[in-house]
Amino acid sequence: MGEDPGVDAWMADNLPVEAAIGIDPWCVSVDTALRWQRAFAKKQQKLVQTETSLVDEVWKSRPPAEINPVVVHPIEFTGCSVAEKLKVLREKLKNEKTRGIIITTLDEVAWLYNIRGTDVSYCPVVHAFAIITSSSAFLYVDKKKVSAEANHYMEENGIDVRDYADVSSDVVLLASDQLDSTSEVKGTVAKVHMLQSPLALAKALKNPVELDGLKKAHVRDGAAVVQYLAWLDKQMQESYGASGYFLEGQSANKKKDLGAIKLTEITVSDKLEGFRASKEHFRGLSFPTISSVGPNAAIIHYSPHAETCAELNPDNIYLFDSGAQYLDGTTDITRTVHFGNPSTHEKACYTAVLKGHIALGNACFPNGTNGHALDILARIPLWKDGLDYRHGTGHGIGSYLNVHEGPHLISFRPHARNVPLQASMTVTDEPGYYEDGNFGIRLENVLIVKEADTKFNFGDKGYLSFEHITWAPYQTKMIDLTRLDPEEISWLNTYHGRCRDILAPYLDEYEMAWLNKATESHWGVILLSSSQGPSKKIRRKDEEN
Repeated sequence: MGEDPGVDAWMADNLPVEAAIGIDPWCVSVDTALRWQRAFAKKQQKLVQTETSLVDEVWKSRPPAEINPVVVHPIEFTGCSVAEKLKVLREKLKNEKTRGIIITTLDEVAWLYNIRGTDVSYCPVVHAFAIITSSSAFLYVDKKKVSAEANHYMEENGIDVRDYADVSSDVVLLASDQLDSTSEVKGTVAKVHMLQSPLALAKALKNPVELDGLKKAHVRDGAAVVQYLAWLDKQMQESYGASGYFLEGQSANKKKDLGAIKLTEITVSDKLEGFRASKEHFRGLSFPTISSVGPNAAIIHYSPHAETCAELNPDNIYLFDSGAQYLDGTTDITRTVHFGNPSTHEKACYTAVLKGHIALGNACFPNGTNGHALDILARIPLWKDGLDYRHGTGHGIGSYLNVHEGPHLISFRPHARNVPLQASMTVTDEPGYYEDGNFGIRLENVLIVKEADTKFNFGDKGYLSFEHITWAPYQTKMIDLTRLDPEEISWLNTYHGRCRDILAPYLDEYEMAWLNKATESHWGVILLSSSQGPSKKIRRKDEEN
């Protein structure tokens, strides 16, 4: 990732001149097809649209598609009715002088019509298309998925439910202006506008109800993560003789007895899912949990499997990147921990990642700033040590929708320049460092973009900042205190204090005692004057007595 060429470049270089590359046009976007076409044309190669799905022709034993019901998502969670969304969309169509729009992205269909489903693992969407004109709205879906109640909802909102396969013929009718029964001029061939869907930005700009739901979902999710860490800390000490989450020291590195629990990347991630499943509005995970030990944590998108996954080791770093789907919001969080004696190098790397994480989360920037401009803030502390990471720093997150949501992002990649960050967007803050064959470190919180209260307002631009909505402690044992400045320490203490206050109602006595210890303000900062100016000394709290 970040090293290998794109699939189009690789195929162009490795296939013979004048090769024909077949694609299923239902599975490739127009934008992607055009990009591939340009890459292949350089070698006199051509892109060919297959008439039928070649996979379907050979996959004779393919099981039938599941009939998963279309579920109406209540206004108490969406905060905006279908009528309101259609009105805004039609105004945009009018401004663009267009007669209609075809919606192919599943989460946009779900968001526009306030429906959800289970057709795609981890993403609460429905296999469907939508077409909207100035006076009509169509949903193309397997009608067996639409209950009488859902069908009544569609009728109430002026949505015409049609068979999934009908979208092909209806697109032809739309092109000749024969789809909309109210159209005055028939037979005029349409000009196709290839534009970014207006729903992408509309969906990214969360309304107050969605923001409130996301905050509440992240509180419950944070409680589940704390419950998991407290449980895992105890298990690592009891089963593996680990020094634990708080203490440094060599572990016994062996089970105390044959009956002790064996902890693997899979079994512990299942336990985490169990804590989440006990929370209100839980509907499933938002992606497969990245539960990774030692060298596996260096694989950015590592996916453990029961047959081959690693056993937890108190002498290795453990990274878990996970999230859940709740009716009121989608979550995504990463924490990296060590239950033994982390090396000086591991602490230095963790601290550099934390400094970048804090720097981005504390950023204040003018309206119009894009994620490409902000990405550097999370990397500078790593760059100072000659370190970096090969993935973007932040992505949008859905409101009980996809865990990765655009059109904005925070990244070094050029397309991060396309859309500026705006108030009420969500975005993750997730820098990392990965050392092949040894360990990986990543820290991730979800942020909300909000208007900043600045002393001045140069150029009348207005300024923006971030609000953290993820609540779970950072492991202070992994932090090299001498590398943090006073402002960073102050931020960390404040954040940990809020974790205690916000999560307390969801934890039992043992879990709360664990969290209190995990979020203690272990240090103060003293500025010592000298002839060279002020210097910094880190003093642990127990030294103050």
